[in-house]
Amino acid sequence: MRTSNPNLSRWSAARGAAPADAPALKPVGATVGTGPADDYRSNPFAPGADTPTGRADNAVTMDDVLVRTGTTLGTVALTAVLSWLLLPVDEANLGRSYGLALGAALVAFVLSMIQAFKRTPSPALILGYAAFEGVFLGVFSSTVSTYLSPGVVVQAVLGTFAVSAAVLLAYRMRWIRVDRRFAGFVASAATGFLLLLAADLLFSAFGAGNGLGFHSGALGILFGVIGIVLGAGFLALDFKQVEDAIAYGAPREEAWLAAFGLTTTLVWIYLEVLRVLTLFNGDN
Repeated sequence: MRTSNPNLSRWSAARGAAPADAPALKPVGATVGTGPADDYRSNPFAPGADTPTGRADNAVTMDDVLVRTGTTLGTVALTAVLSWLLLPVDEANLGRSYGLALGAALVAFVLSMIQAFKRTPSPALILGYAAFEGVFLGVFSSTVSTYLSPGVVVQAVLGTFAVSAAVLLAYRMRWIRVDRRFAGFVASAATGFLLLLAADLLFSAFGAGNGLGFHSGALGILFGVIGIVLGAGFLALDFKQVEDAIAYGAPREEAWLAAFGLTTTLVWIYLEVLRVLTLFNGDN
């Protein structure tokens, strides 16, 4: 199954990375005619496979994914805290801090696009993206907390953890079925969401005041909730791709793609949770 998340779409390519004379790659536990077969010991990337290439030792594991995801998210958190402390958003420093945050956001976007179109993961690009994304998040969060809704950042972080835990539980318990139809629905909904967001920005830029109304009131809260639901959908797709990659014995370097995809999804969820809580607190 292909994912609509471009950062993890290369997982499926790893399934075809075996030599031409190798049997089809199949994960554990399936029967003929229902998808994967009873084991994947013939997979040259699988843990413990006995192949002359020695690639079995390079198969990705859950520990690899957790370590690299922790490193990437830790980089985001560290640079966010440092930018919060070192780039104050008081009246005397507001312009400089905003300028640095905007520059960091643009650099993070460029790095993410370069990585998204690369054939192989680059730890330097991914960690660079995480660092610059953290700078933007730190200044942005500090601004929201200082001028709009004091204390909302802690609530947003806890809300992001809550959403992530709920999606993980639902995925592990198979309460949601992550298949091709699910991926297509999430991709289509996300496309519509981003088009509406772009239209809102254009209306605002050309003097339509509050744009389409997605920045305030009940409509803004509803739009933010939809964004959170879409982020949860992408997170479920990320979990599915990680599970498939481990089952098919993808190369260990692909764990960096998992870290990249999970980080971008969690940043999305955090920003949408922050938006909803800020609007909700403002209305109250």
